[in-house]
Amino acid sequence: MPHFLPITLDEVKRLGWDAVDVVLVSGDAYVDHPSFGTAVIGRTLEAAGFRVAIIAQPNWRDDLRDLRKFGRPRLFFGVTAGAMDSMVNHYTAARRLRHDDAFTPGGQAGFRPDRAAYVYTRLLKQVFPDVPVVVAGIEASMRRLAHYDYWDDRLFPSIMADTPADLMIYGMGEKTTVKLARLLDAGEPIEACRSLPQVAYMAGAGEAPREGCIELHSYEECLRSKRAEAENYHIIERESNKIECATLVQRHGARAVVVNPPEPPMTTDEVDASFDLPYMRLPHPKYKKRGAIPAFEMIRWSVNTHRGCFGGCSFCTISAHQGKQIASRSERSVMAEVRRIAADPDFHGVISDLGGPSANMYRMGGRDKELCRRCPRYSCSMPSMCANLDSDHTPMIELLGRVGEVPGVKHIYIGSGIRCDLFTEGNRGWDYFRQVVLHHTSGRLKVAPEHTSDHVLSLMRKPSFSLFRQTKQRFDDICRQAGLRYQLIPYFISSHPGCRLRDMADLAVQMRGLGYRLEQIQDFTPTPMTLSTEMYYTGIDPSTMKPVYVATTSADKADQRRLFFFYKPELRAEIIGSLRRTGNEDYIQRIFPAAQKTMRARPRKK
Repeated sequence: MPHFLPITLDEVKRLGWDAVDVVLVSGDAYVDHPSFGTAVIGRTLEAAGFRVAIIAQPNWRDDLRDLRKFGRPRLFFGVTAGAMDSMVNHYTAARRLRHDDAFTPGGQAGFRPDRAAYVYTRLLKQVFPDVPVVVAGIEASMRRLAHYDYWDDRLFPSIMADTPADLMIYGMGEKTTVKLARLLDAGEPIEACRSLPQVAYMAGAGEAPREGCIELHSYEECLRSKRAEAENYHIIERESNKIECATLVQRHGARAVVVNPPEPPMTTDEVDASFDLPYMRLPHPKYKKRGAIPAFEMIRWSVNTHRGCFGGCSFCTISAHQGKQIASRSERSVMAEVRRIAADPDFHGVISDLGGPSANMYRMGGRDKELCRRCPRYSCSMPSMCANLDSDHTPMIELLGRVGEVPGVKHIYIGSGIRCDLFTEGNRGWDYFRQVVLHHTSGRLKVAPEHTSDHVLSLMRKPSFSLFRQTKQRFDDICRQAGLRYQLIPYFISSHPGCRLRDMADLAVQMRGLGYRLEQIQDFTPTPMTLSTEMYYTGIDPSTMKPVYVATTSADKADQRRLFFFYKPELRAEIIGSLRRTGNEDYIQRIFPAAQKTMRARPRKK
């Protein structure tokens, strides 16, 4: 009989359980849907025969009764901060506190602590000191080694050195989690699970590094030298991009963090099995009176077609967490989910998204898998398309057509980001683009050129802005021929490493020339385990070990951000002042031609 995983003791009793095997503790409210990691891990363990309960958003300020309610689990506690890093969830790029939380009923803030994975792990060890605690999820995964923390503005040690967690599972951890549960169920101690793939652990002072491992600069060396930290990151990224990579070791004082290589990329059958689990596809009914959960409402009618991304953007953590290799679902699995959605009485006929981390990477990958096996490239499409990459868009085009034939489906929109750098004349990429423009957008198609300056884009590992111009020309031609008045909406980032005020002024000039008044903009926010964050902290590009300019002060960031809004009269004086102050006067007339003529004609006051 369909049911939610229990989040109350009454539910456990109704199931007739005398004990719980695994308790998952999450910073998110419990939504039983394949887009939410806690549900995925819980359902995966359940399918493997284990009894799983969830403690969602426990109160960490009281007597910890929430953490005690199920008692001692038979095997382990699994801890996650949730589907987002808790610090990104709580704070803006300007380090200002957000007043909402998309993963909480009613969008209310305040239901999880800062650094939630750290807090929950420490508290569980206080309450149940002899029960294994396994930390996982985005927050932990991206902190598996020493990393820069933007919110404290300092280099942090590995989360394994900073918490009493017994083990970490990084990345998308279904396979490893089941192996862990089976070992513990067989009576093995948690220490025996250190040989599992895709785990990290703290080795004691007397434990020698594993043979064949790569030993990174120690945490203490990185505290003394930003160059050492940059060198570490280059190795970490290179290894994480391989299918077959080395064990990484980083000493923290007398102990050492050991990060084992990951599981092989999931097969289509394995991805299907995860998505085919009996999710209720709803938030737990306990939340009904508290209001809707915004993150669920956003993805409720969307369908995920694949995992992973080989784009390699400098500021993105997807490849570090989900992997560079694309793991695609079968058409059968996708269609089964679409039919379940179409049968929902609340469904009004609109699939809000059919895609993945990048919308158009479905079924893409290396033709010769042996060539991919040890390939350390950060991207299959940058700085040029890999000759081994099969980037055929036909499977995605055909899937869109078949989903559109399902009774009850009236419209399919593409909400995921589209990688225009994958389009060639021979891979049907522009055919896909045409189909999206004509049939799968509501009239405003969003793309992410990220910047206009090619040298900034090269540090972002994004293609030249000329690609956006080419894409816009195609878009405009399609719309003109079809008699449509649609808009192509670009997304940009300010204050990225390498970006100076002059680069933002050039962006303003180009947007003025194209007739844009920007909406989709963001200040760069450094998050752990990205190339961009390493450049921000070290002032060095780890790929080349050359110095990089970084805007770090709030005043410099504000100057850059202001240029997004060059068209606002109330900001004109401040923009002109900052351009003069930084020796970029040559841009004033290009951005404000009429204003400059007026200023020259007006006599100065004595």
